[in-house]
Amino acid sequence: MSGRFLYQQMQEVEAYCKPQSRTLDRQIYSSGSTQGTPFTIPNSHEQYCTLESSSANGSYAAYNSPSTVSFSPNGSPLSQQESHSYSLEPHHSPDNAGGSPLSGSCITDDAHDFRHKLRELETVMFGPDSDIIDSIENALESGTNIESLEMESWRQIMDVISRGDLKQVLIACAKAVSDNDLLMAQCLMDKLRQMVSVSGEPIQRLGAYMLEGLVARLASSGSSICKGLRCKEPASSEMLSYMHILYEVCAYFKFGYMSANGAIAEAMKDENRVHIIDFQIGQGSQWISLIQAFAARPGGPPHIRITGIDDSTSAYARGGGLSIVGKRLSKLAESFKVPFEFQAAAMSGCEVQIEHLGVRRGEALAVNFAFVLHHMPDESVSTQNHRDRVLRLVKSMSPKVVTLVEQESNTNTAAFFPRFLETLNYYTAMFESIDMTLPREHKERINVEQHCLARDVVNIIACEGSERVERHELLGKWRSRFRMAGFTPYPLSTLVNATIKTLLENYSDRYRLQERDGALYLGWMNRDLVASCAWK
Repeated sequence: MSGRFLYQQMQEVEAYCKPQSRTLDRQIYSSGSTQGTPFTIPNSHEQYCTLESSSANGSYAAYNSPSTVSFSPNGSPLSQQESHSYSLEPHHSPDNAGGSPLSGSCITDDAHDFRHKLRELETVMFGPDSDIIDSIENALESGTNIESLEMESWRQIMDVISRGDLKQVLIACAKAVSDNDLLMAQCLMDKLRQMVSVSGEPIQRLGAYMLEGLVARLASSGSSICKGLRCKEPASSEMLSYMHILYEVCAYFKFGYMSANGAIAEAMKDENRVHIIDFQIGQGSQWISLIQAFAARPGGPPHIRITGIDDSTSAYARGGGLSIVGKRLSKLAESFKVPFEFQAAAMSGCEVQIEHLGVRRGEALAVNFAFVLHHMPDESVSTQNHRDRVLRLVKSMSPKVVTLVEQESNTNTAAFFPRFLETLNYYTAMFESIDMTLPREHKERINVEQHCLARDVVNIIACEGSERVERHELLGKWRSRFRMAGFTPYPLSTLVNATIKTLLENYSDRYRLQERDGALYLGWMNRDLVASCAWK
């Protein structure tokens, strides 16, 4: 392959990769001292993140170790070991008055000089210990066309960008981040900033939050961004919270709750005293329809006691503690003449012990796990394994029925790149379904997505270890956990499921409901989004 061809390809790459809004400040450290002498390449500081990010206006230091280049949001190298000196002298050519390091140095037809120039180029980009050029040298010696080794991937990326295929650009960027290909990742992030929009098509809106997650992952600032994205109440006290709006517009959430309520109502149809333990009560909205159903029960309603468990995150969304929920439900029960009692347990589900639950003799017990178990760390995160511990604790109380409602997604133990793909596919379906309910320019739709869904997306993509709290599992895995804890399946109410199917058809013909293996799957088109089942 001639050097002139590589020069032409590099010019095309540079045209695509030249930042339109800003690029990362690079402070490159030499080995002259422990701290290193910085050589700074200044760039503009225009904010590029779609969300409020602590890293949006920061400087990022590039540090080279034998195998990686890492970023630190405070502008310092992540480690001081084995710092290397970088040559920053640009190589000029008659065709390149600007003297870009990516061009000019590659103009040669001599194979030996070609290898030498590539080695200099790679040293500037990746440091002297990189093995990229070794593979090219081997290709030269074996007669392999270098285009097939290096340029084909760039050609494919440029084709995706030229077609404006946002989904594929997101995937390519995530792959570059996964491979620690920082040059490619930066190039694609610059293009993505021009393609995403929080008020555009579903993929554009989701893309804005996924891009934020990728940027946060490189900057190691994922957890701090998530803390700034906690769901908040609207300004007016008369309005429902964003989370309640999300519950109303996403039918699969609403009907997942209804399915769980149907199983509880069926199990408690002959009971006079009912105790329901809700491991994440949130707004308490799930229990409105159940209280109404019990009020209409032949022979009169039972005495209902609800123990609501919740942590500070939901308190922030409610604008107050669990007493708000207790008052709302008590007022509702009084209006329907249902004997009612509320008990608050203000703590994380991981902290719950049996003494916190106030179990009484003579009460039929129901336990509700709706969109909460995936927040509990399992054996892959903590030796305490609260996910299985809590299930064993609940089984020891001999409940009459236990309901499980969870997102049908696999993000718990998956590595970063497959986890990114799963998140992209899952939330694409969710954002498309929201479009059917709320107009694109609707202010509340933007608030719901930005303050509630974006937090989850960023957490899944940017965080690892104990900081990654969004750890979903497929229903097959949940079944295994429940069986290991000693539970057996409890049939869902066929009458309630039939009612849900009828109601779902009034939303959109793209929603779907399927009953499989004793569970209810609710989804959008060909994607399962929520699974509901019951145990005893």
